[in-house]
Amino acid sequence: MIALVDCNNFYVSCERVFNPKLEGQPVGVMSNNDGCVVARSAEIKQLGVAMGMPAHQIDPHIRRQCILLSSNYALYGDMSRRVTDVLSQHTPHVDVYSIDESFLSFEGFALETLEERCQAMRRQVHRDTGIPVSVGLSTSKTLAKIANHRAKKEKGFDGVAIMEPNSDDTRAFLEQLPVTEIWGVAGRSAARLRTLGIETAWQLRESSPKHLRKHFSVVMERIVWELRGDDCIPLDDMTQPKQQIMVSRSFGRLTSNKVDLHEAIRVHTSRAGEKLRKQQGLAQAIMVFVRTNRFRSDLPSYSKSLVVPLPHPTDDSRELVKAAMAGLERIFKEGILYQKCGVMLMDLCDHDNEQLGLLAEPQSDEKRERNKKLMATLDKLNCEHGKNTVRLGMPRKINSWELRCEHRTPRYTTHWNELAIVKS
Repeated sequence: MIALVDCNNFYVSCERVFNPKLEGQPVGVMSNNDGCVVARSAEIKQLGVAMGMPAHQIDPHIRRQCILLSSNYALYGDMSRRVTDVLSQHTPHVDVYSIDESFLSFEGFALETLEERCQAMRRQVHRDTGIPVSVGLSTSKTLAKIANHRAKKEKGFDGVAIMEPNSDDTRAFLEQLPVTEIWGVAGRSAARLRTLGIETAWQLRESSPKHLRKHFSVVMERIVWELRGDDCIPLDDMTQPKQQIMVSRSFGRLTSNKVDLHEAIRVHTSRAGEKLRKQQGLAQAIMVFVRTNRFRSDLPSYSKSLVVPLPHPTDDSRELVKAAMAGLERIFKEGILYQKCGVMLMDLCDHDNEQLGLLAEPQSDEKRERNKKLMATLDKLNCEHGKNTVRLGMPRKINSWELRCEHRTPRYTTHWNELAIVKS
């Protein structure tokens, strides 16, 4: 059996762990620069605040009832790791799917013991981390995801739902479940399925896999088999190494200061380098871009990008930053109020498929190994001691490109000077 463990209202739950006064309150967590609501408690949903709603569009009467917090990603990432550590105590097979979801394999466990095992796992996660989770179980990932949705929404399951693929209960539920609720079926695919007379999950399950593969793709064929209970969608297929890596962010406030853009590009490029090394890839080019706020018709408009080829494929943040800075110098324009900048690593390859250009100077094995060890040490220190413990260059404390996060709570678990204070 496969279990999908999903943290309930994860960002809000993380905030409530360290501030119990938020329990029962309508709480929302906002996106970068405190723009839109990206996480909601059940209470704020009942007030009609939709997912993705811009904070400034919330009715003032409702806004006064809500508690809106800035995103605290350092806290959320650390709490996610702690939840995963607990899950790993119950089965050695844990595949992290997202910051708040993990697939677990209970292969070899007796079916009649799984519900109590998962209830015990839920209790331990809540006891050790304070995070409430729901568990859905079935023989495929797609059915496990559907079961998890039922575990969250239907009180009779008490947080753990098992859907056996051929049971009458499973059939009854799939017969009334719209195809738009199925993992991997997007709105456009659902519209095309409707033209074939397929509107429910059960109708999709009973369709011909080969026929659907002709009209759609192998992914849709696999979804049919998954709905029948056959596990055939490997998570590896969903987490293929990226062909491009982009890091960008809007500024906290508009700026024409060249130093601000230099610092932002340096930080974004360093972050892109970390992501590149994590997937064990090399970049052969980097694109740098800047732009103004396209919604400000009262200001001069400017948008420019430039691709900078790299001397040789690399994952060394120092070389990436050097190329990015050269690109920024060529596209920066004085007297412009910039709203966003970023970088994209392009033409990615792995180490085995590295190809040098005709004019590229090959690196010596000694230099390559030295650079590899340096970057590995950099990543290890930042992983063990917190993000940006070691970085290329020090940004100023007061700058324009830093995100607005006026309502961010302390990073309780990752910063010594922000540890929770207990009073008795």
